[in-house]
Amino acid sequence: MSKLRPTGEATPRTDPLVPGADVLSGRLRRAPENFLTPEEIGQVGKGRRDFLRASFLAAAGATAAATLGGRTAAAATDTAGDPDILNPTPWGSSLGQPVAVNPYGLPSKHERGLVRRQSPGLTQVAAASVSFAPLQGLFGIITPSGLHFERHHQGWQDIDPTRHRLMINGSRPEFVKTPRVYTMDDILRLPPVSRMHFIECGANTGMEWGNVAVPTVQYTHGMLSCSEFTGVPLRTLLEYCGADLKAAKFILAEGGDGSSMTRTIPIELVMSGEVMVAYGQNGEMLRPENGYPLRLVVPGVQGVSWVKWLRRIEVGDRPYAAKDEAVHYIDLMPDGQHRQYTSIQECKSVITSPSGGQQLLDKGFFTISGLAWSGRGAIKRVDVSVDGGINWTEATLQTPVLSKCLTRFTLPWNWDGRPALLQSRAMDETGFVQPAYGQLRAVRGTRSIYHNNAIQTWQVAESGDVNNVQIL
Repeated sequence: MSKLRPTGEATPRTDPLVPGADVLSGRLRRAPENFLTPEEIGQVGKGRRDFLRASFLAAAGATAAATLGGRTAAAATDTAGDPDILNPTPWGSSLGQPVAVNPYGLPSKHERGLVRRQSPGLTQVAAASVSFAPLQGLFGIITPSGLHFERHHQGWQDIDPTRHRLMINGSRPEFVKTPRVYTMDDILRLPPVSRMHFIECGANTGMEWGNVAVPTVQYTHGMLSCSEFTGVPLRTLLEYCGADLKAAKFILAEGGDGSSMTRTIPIELVMSGEVMVAYGQNGEMLRPENGYPLRLVVPGVQGVSWVKWLRRIEVGDRPYAAKDEAVHYIDLMPDGQHRQYTSIQECKSVITSPSGGQQLLDKGFFTISGLAWSGRGAIKRVDVSVDGGINWTEATLQTPVLSKCLTRFTLPWNWDGRPALLQSRAMDETGFVQPAYGQLRAVRGTRSIYHNNAIQTWQVAESGDVNNVQIL
């Protein structure tokens, strides 16, 4: 690994585009997908994880060859004129599909490759696994509900909302004066709030702690999504039940699925008003995979605390040491000890385009684009480097810039055909700066799983191929 360490101040950027750049030059090939055969997946599932990366790279090369073949043909037609602009097109000279042929709208058939995907060999049981959001193909900051990443501990359920209940009680009678059971009708008629927040699994980027493990941003960072959530502040429900919010120190959130997911949440987060009992996502009811009909939203905190299929809230005065916080979702430190209750997702960013598995087909103008987020508040700035952290340039933050929400950043870049090392480094409103791998490993070591917020590096080769590498 290189000994480079990203230090130094970033150069402010004021120009809207790279001076002299031809904005019609520069083309990008999307990341390859669907390239593992059932036999290859079986080999990965048996423990041959080194096979996974080799398969990705081989497929990328094959796809690149096919794309470059098409590129030559396209260049030839440029001199004679583009037939798709000179000649009538089928879609411009025929009757289209009728209104509401799909009562619930679907993506174009040409976008069928953009789907969430399970990583082969990551888990042995599909019902207790992960699917990754395709960050490389998304725009803005909102994740479509159908592409939201999944993490289940015993599969997902599609619960009848007329039978779903939420109970609020205290670990002792004095904590909640009037324990209550809410129906969905009870909750839906209360005054709602809507806010946009990111949700990130604590294990996001977890496979990269020791070294490069997977090739594309979908698999390195795809346990991340962002939605507009609608619901009722948990504090409001607790107040209706007469909860003693001064004596209370913690709440326990319990899910209604087969795993009975339970998590301890400090009362300070509830008192802030941010914690929400949510039923809406992106303007519609939650999807079953995302907790329909009711889930907890705990902004800034790792996704396991956003308990899905929420059925019970208990108010108490001490941490509950539930199975998924005493044995799982703990941080292994270099001295062999474990840290518990480290739920906040620290400041982090990643470039999504260009990113691993993609290819730059021409020299010329590109827009470097990515996402930044922090569990402690809003993103203040993002710096981008194209030389592995030696020099930095301040990127543009696209609006809106919201607290505990994804923020889109962009930077124009004129690629001259030489090798490059693309990085992004985020800073949040508290002044926290995203660390390099060397800085993070000095504190956390290399054997952890959770809360990896190190700077990601994408290597652009002279061929234009983009690969995942690590720089200390």
